Amino acid sequence: MSEEEQLKQEIFEKVRQIYRIKKEREKIIPGKSRIPYAGRIYDEREMINLVDSSLDFWLTAGRYAQEFESKFSKWWGLNYCSLTNSGSSANLLAFSSLTANSLGEKRIKKGDEIITTATSFPTTVNPIIQNGCVPVFLDSELGTYNMDCTLLEEAISDKTKGIFIAHTLGNPFDLERITKVCKKHGLYLIEDCCDAVGSEFDGKKVGTFGDLATVSFYPAHHMTMGEGGAILTSSSQLKRNVESFRDWGRDCWCGPGKDNTCGKRFSGQFGKLPVGYDHKYVYSNIGYNLKATDMQAAIGVAQLEKLDAFINKRRENYNYLYKNLLEFEEQLILPKVLPKSNISPFGFPITVKSDSKIERNRITQHLEQNGISTRLLFAGNILKQPAYLNEKCRTVGDLKNSDTIMASTFWIGVYPGLDTNILNYTINKLKEAIRLK
Repeated sequence: MSEEEQLKQEIFEKVRQIYRIKKEREKIIPGKSRIPYAGRIYDEREMINLVDSSLDFWLTAGRYAQEFESKFSKWWGLNYCSLTNSGSSANLLAFSSLTANSLGEKRIKKGDEIITTATSFPTTVNPIIQNGCVPVFLDSELGTYNMDCTLLEEAISDKTKGIFIAHTLGNPFDLERITKVCKKHGLYLIEDCCDAVGSEFDGKKVGTFGDLATVSFYPAHHMTMGEGGAILTSSSQLKRNVESFRDWGRDCWCGPGKDNTCGKRFSGQFGKLPVGYDHKYVYSNIGYNLKATDMQAAIGVAQLEKLDAFINKRRENYNYLYKNLLEFEEQLILPKVLPKSNISPFGFPITVKSDSKIERNRITQHLEQNGISTRLLFAGNILKQPAYLNEKCRTVGDLKNSDTIMASTFWIGVYPGLDTNILNYTINKLKEAIRLK
């Protein structure tokens, strides 16, 4: 063993000791500790990988990024995974990749319409607006909180180019119906899977049905890199487009620290540039710098080993909550899934029925006062948010369910850090809140 390797092993042993100390401090005690709606689950392996990558001092994407992209795309069953710095950036890059000149007549252009839902997280809608396109809003279903497809055909115009929606809280939207519509009308489909890693529809992972899928690695999500995200696709052209927009808009596809991968670095002719202009400085798209670091990827490599166990525990917690809250179906709308769906839940959504004489805020305040974190369903009806009041858009239908969700829906956590003891405490406090006069 080299001197450097020996020193590394000594450092890693100290990291293991630090992890054991931290682990003891982070125990959740119902009634005393704050019960988070989500959180990072890790052990010494993530910490050692992070330290290992920092000792390499390769500060951009490197060996860990390559390992993660390869393993994650195989786990998902898609050809390509491109890391980026957040799930929000993943959404921006996925959409932007469809505006690339390389797609010719199929590219999305300014003024084109994209169908989405009013019950949404902002960064599923924002890329549509940021690229000069017009969002067309449909309502959502109560229970699944996904797009209500009743008026989907009616929403399509001669300007419609795609559908961009999320699998809300991990619950698969109606992929059978939506993919059929996309195929019929030649529409792109972007699946926002930031809340849905591991969810399945008809035996296939969500994200494998559309043109592109996006993922977030924020600490609240199914697995984490701290920050971070990814775009997945099986199209080599879209993969190149994504990475061009991610990496300043460049035409070159050399990895960090690499040169002349194409073998034509000084012999091509692009745009109105001189023949032989250095390919590393040719820009074919109006791009960004949204790359991830190898330190983020190092954490992801360790997290990926635990991902299947994380998903199983989320399902177990979700089902436990559902079974123990069935007695309140007269007052509450519990989550619903489509017959072909196998949910990998991000959270457990609850809507207070309008005729139940219970207010959502009363329930959430009681839970919060007892140390249980709650969350609303993101932006509610996003058209009521200040940022979107004057944005150009089109709505189809009355969005009444989106308003109901805005007023009466909340969700609680199912993440793997919650055990049966914590869930029982949460259930009891929720029952107390419902029964309060």
